[in-house]
Amino acid sequence: MDLSSLHAQAVAAHQRGQLAEAERLYLQLLEAAPDAFAPRHLLGVVRAQQGRNAEALALIGRALELSPGVPEALLNYGNVLKNMGRFEDALASYDRALAARPDFADALFNRGNALREMKRPVEAVASYDRVLAQRPDHEGALVNRGNALHELKREDEALASFDRALAQNSNNAETWKNRGITLRVLTRFGEALASFDRALSLRPGSPELLNYRGHVLCESDRVAEGFAVFRQAAENADAANGPGMLPHKARHDAEQQAWLGKRARVDGPLFLDGGEKLAAPAINPANAEKVCTEWRASNQQLVVIDNLLTPEALSRLRRFCLGSNVWRQAYKDGYLGAFPEHGFAAPLLAQIADEFRDTFPAIFGGHPLRYLWAFKYDSAMSGIQIHADEAAVNVNFWITPDEANLDPAHGGLVVWDKAAPLDWDFDKYNGDVESPRAFLKSVGATSVTVPYRANRAVIFDSDLFHETDTIRFKEGYENRRINVTLLFGRRDRG
Repeated sequence: MDLSSLHAQAVAAHQRGQLAEAERLYLQLLEAAPDAFAPRHLLGVVRAQQGRNAEALALIGRALELSPGVPEALLNYGNVLKNMGRFEDALASYDRALAARPDFADALFNRGNALREMKRPVEAVASYDRVLAQRPDHEGALVNRGNALHELKREDEALASFDRALAQNSNNAETWKNRGITLRVLTRFGEALASFDRALSLRPGSPELLNYRGHVLCESDRVAEGFAVFRQAAENADAANGPGMLPHKARHDAEQQAWLGKRARVDGPLFLDGGEKLAAPAINPANAEKVCTEWRASNQQLVVIDNLLTPEALSRLRRFCLGSNVWRQAYKDGYLGAFPEHGFAAPLLAQIADEFRDTFPAIFGGHPLRYLWAFKYDSAMSGIQIHADEAAVNVNFWITPDEANLDPAHGGLVVWDKAAPLDWDFDKYNGDVESPRAFLKSVGATSVTVPYRANRAVIFDSDLFHETDTIRFKEGYENRRINVTLLFGRRDRG
């Protein structure tokens, strides 16, 4: 068989996705012609598709030495570099491809994708715009342009880009999802729900899409409905723990499994132990007037409430947190997280969330529930470091019995009297410990320590920096410190 026929067979196999056959034929071609550009370049593409990036880079790099300046090879070389996380080098390769062919839409598109990953959304939008100037119907450019505009908080423009993409392909669940996310930011909740529902019709039962739907229902003041959707998402999600589980997570799970016995598996399907809604109030109404008065008088916007929940609500919530296998997220500092998408969305929690707004209107006003979670701590390790939260009002309350706390003067929360600057993004005020400490020192901030007490809540402006106080609790499963956090309202509307 002549080399041109062999090459045609190799390319045909490659186009059919038969990578092993294409690889065999490209190697045969290279054995016959070691310095041939095309089989070396295309074998490099096969290696990239196989996830063998280092080999792909070497093959395509050698092909470019043989034939410098071939736009398709420069594009594929850039793609491999991008897959390896070498974004600057990838960008340089795309730019070389565009120097050779200025109207190369694929290079412009992938250049935009690299710029997005480099957190340069303005330049990414410019690249996508150049693609669309040539190909107005380029679905990928329209979608990713919308994503970049969303990152820039240019939500109306993002929405228009998603709508243009859906005009090209109305059966793309991911685009419907992104459109719903944008509409949620614009507080157009009815339309956001419709977008998520359309995405779910294309991807039925998707936990991710159900979670987005649950969030929008909560922000639409339909908390009980939202929590039911979160539970459905948790039932559909894979609950198994993967390899490399942190030791403190393994220790907790062994303790919980011993506590549960044969009733359920910690690493099995979702199991909720109780958590039913009460016929009577869950929040103690005796606190209402006093707390609202204190909030209005507080310059710092911080109040402490004791005996937050009624005895029956506290008992049921403790049972739910001890017995339910919702503790799916492990953090290296020594605590575990339970989130709505894990099943931490019991009807009792929905009742508590609704009653916060009804019982304390001076604090919560029209702020909808944004999110909630619980953290459970390993007594031998530390808690959450300094941060602020992305909301208007933060509720933090504790449910483990007081006798578990070995240091009654501590174990609670430290809150500073200075808020995170509004121009700080989430990563800076929630994930960067050094910046908040430097900021608080520069403005002369002072802190207040709220000692741990069972059934005590701290309600404060979510912008205030805070961290977990020193934890010294007894060993044993039922002695693990548990706090529940609810966030209400939007940070920029507090």
